[in-house]
Amino acid sequence: MDILIKPIVTEKVNALTDKGVYGFVVEKTANKVEIKKVIEKKYSVNVESVNTLITASKSKSKFTKKGFTQGRSKQIKKAFVTVAKGEVIDFYSGI
Repeated sequence: MDILIKPIVTEKVNALTDKGVYGFVVEKTANKVEIKKVIEKKYSVNVESVNTLITASKSKSKFTKKGFTQGRSKQIKKAFVTVAKGEVIDFYSGI
């Protein structure tokens, strides 16, 4: 099982890459030490710090032909990783 699910590629996170901060969606059970080891191994960079957060699930509802349906969106865990100065992570190298 891989800890890293996918990188976060949004305008807000891309603005942080100038400062050396990269965002990832990670497994909910992963801790900061595990995330740091996986990123250092996979991308060959030195990680200075890892900040994590778990997004709150939101209630969703819609009205369809069959009636009113309700549910909740998933909680996801995000990790924001700061790499050493001068190092970069290239998400698009394998494309």
